[in-house]
Amino acid sequence: MKKAWILLALTLILTGCGAGETETEQAPPPTILLQPTRTPPPTATSIVTPTVEADVNGGRSGDPLAMEVGELFSTSGSCAVCHTNLTDDTGADVSIDTSWRATMMANAARDPYWQASVRSEVMDLPELSEAIQDKCSTCHMPMAHTTAASMGSTGVMFGEDGFLNQDSDLYSLAMDGVSCSVCHQIREEGLGTEATFSGGFNIDTELRSPDRVIFGPFTTEDSLASIMQSSSGYRPIQGLQLSRSALCASCHTLYTSYVDASGQIAGEFPEQVPFFEWYYSSYRSTQTCQDCHMPEADGGAKISSMSKILRSPFAVHSFVGGNAYMLGVLDEYGNELVVTASSENFDAAIERTLTQLQNNSATVEFEDVRLSGTRIIADVVVRNLAGHKFPTGYPSRRAWLHFTILDGSGQTVFESGGFNEDGSIVGNDNDADPAQWEQHYLAIVEPNQVQVYETILRDTEGDITTALLHAAGYRKDNRLLPDGFEKKSPYEDIAVRGGAMEDDDFQGGGDSLQYAVDIGSAAGPLTVNVELLYQTISYRWSENLRDKDADEIQRFLRYIDTVPNLPVVIATTSVEVGK
Repeated sequence: MKKAWILLALTLILTGCGAGETETEQAPPPTILLQPTRTPPPTATSIVTPTVEADVNGGRSGDPLAMEVGELFSTSGSCAVCHTNLTDDTGADVSIDTSWRATMMANAARDPYWQASVRSEVMDLPELSEAIQDKCSTCHMPMAHTTAASMGSTGVMFGEDGFLNQDSDLYSLAMDGVSCSVCHQIREEGLGTEATFSGGFNIDTELRSPDRVIFGPFTTEDSLASIMQSSSGYRPIQGLQLSRSALCASCHTLYTSYVDASGQIAGEFPEQVPFFEWYYSSYRSTQTCQDCHMPEADGGAKISSMSKILRSPFAVHSFVGGNAYMLGVLDEYGNELVVTASSENFDAAIERTLTQLQNNSATVEFEDVRLSGTRIIADVVVRNLAGHKFPTGYPSRRAWLHFTILDGSGQTVFESGGFNEDGSIVGNDNDADPAQWEQHYLAIVEPNQVQVYETILRDTEGDITTALLHAAGYRKDNRLLPDGFEKKSPYEDIAVRGGAMEDDDFQGGGDSLQYAVDIGSAAGPLTVNVELLYQTISYRWSENLRDKDADEIQRFLRYIDTVPNLPVVIATTSVEVGK
C-alpha cells in the first residue's frame, strides 16, 4: 500500500489555496448571495518528490508529515509529494506543506488548550461524554470523525478506543488535523446554509478509489486528471467553492448544545458565528475569508513543483489568524506534542500572525487630548479593520485598552488596563472574581475601570460561566463591530449585549470613549499613551480549569505557567501635553 505514495508523485491538483438578555425567536439563516471570488485560469501541473524539513537555525527540526491512505481521506504527506518546493514570481517559498504545517489548522487536533477544554466539559457532564467528544472532533479531527461516522460510529477522542490513542486505526487521520483532503473534498451543496453549519460539511462517503472527487480552484487537463486519478484515487475537478466564505462557515459557524440547572439539554448556543458577522458587514461585497486568511502570492506560482505553468491568483496556505500565543506553545513543547512543523516554520507563522494582528486588525488613536485645570481629558477612537467582530471566534478571546499618563520624570501618574505576569488585567472584575464581569464604559475616570472588548457567557440561571455546555447566552458582548455592521441587527446570534448597546459611540466600525483623569500636582510635560492589547486565552478561561485533575488539563496548565500568557500589542499611540 505504501508504494502507492511513489505513484502519487504523478500529480495532486488540490489547491489555490448585561442588557439585552431577552431571548427572541431566531431569524432564519441568510440566503446565499453572490460573493467575491478569485477567478483562476485553467492550467495543468506535473510531478516532484517531497523533502524532509531540515534544522537550519539550531531549533527543533520538523518531522515528516503523515502518509496514510484511508477509504475516504489521504493525509497531508501524500499531498506534499507534489506540492512542496514551490515559489512565486518573486522567489518566495509558497510550498503548501511548509505554509500549512505550522498553522492552527494543521495542529487543530494537537492544540493542548482544546484538548483540555474538551476534557473539562466531559468532566462536568460525564453523561454527555460521547456526544461532547463527537461534536468537538467533527472539526478538529475531521478525517477521523468523518471516517468513523461513515462506519456508523461516533467520534470518541479519549480512552482506549479514542482517536488520541496511538493504537487507534484512525490516529494518523485524527492527528493530521484539518488536512488537505478535508477542505478539498467539501462539496458545494448547502454551503452557507444551516444544514452545513457546525461541521455539517458535505463530503461524499459513498465513492471509492479511483472515483473519489477532489476539488481545486483550477481546471485540469483531461490527460493529467487521468494520471492523478489512476495514481491517487482522486479525480480532480474545478470547485470554486474553495474560494468562498461559505466553505469556512461550515466549521466556523458553530452552535453547541447547552444544559439547564438539572443537566438536561435545553437549547443551542451560538459559540462562534464570524460568518454572520462578516455577512452583515460591508466586507461581504469586497472580501472573502480567504482573501485575508489565505493571502495571494506575489504574482504567479506553480501549484506543483514540476509544473511549468504559473497560476494566479495562488492562495498561500498560511491560514493566518490571531493565535500567536498557541503557536508559541506548540513550538516550545513541539517534541512533547509531536508536531511536524520545525521551529523555523513556527517562527514564520508567528511573524505572519503578528503582522496580521498589528496591520490588519484594529487601530487606536487620540481624537483629542487636552489639559483642563488638573485634569487630562483624552478622547480615544478604536477602529476595527477586520471583516468580523474583533476579537472573534472562540469566546476566550479579548482585547482591551491600556491607558497611561506619565509625568515629566517618567513616573506613572495614572494607569488603566495594566496587566500582571499571569496574564490577568489589573482592575478587571472578572479576573478578580469569576462571578463578576467588567462593564462597558462610555468614560473612564478611575484606574480600576478598564475597557475590555469581550464576551461574557451566562448559564440558564444567569450566572457567569466559561463552560460551553452551560453557556445559554451572553451577559456582555461588546466586541468591536466590523464596518457596515448594523448595531440593531435583528439577528440575536450576533447582537451586541450589555452596556455597549446603549452607547451611541459604539457602532459598526469601532468605538470611542473618553478618559477624564485628575493628575493633581503632577509636573509636565505629561505623556499620554494608549495601547490596544489582545489575548487569545483570557485569564479567567484558563484559571477556571485549575480545580480539575486530568492529564490534558494539567498539561495545559503546565504550559501556560511556563510560557507567559502576555498580550499582543495590536496598536499604540501617544501624545505629549503641557510643559
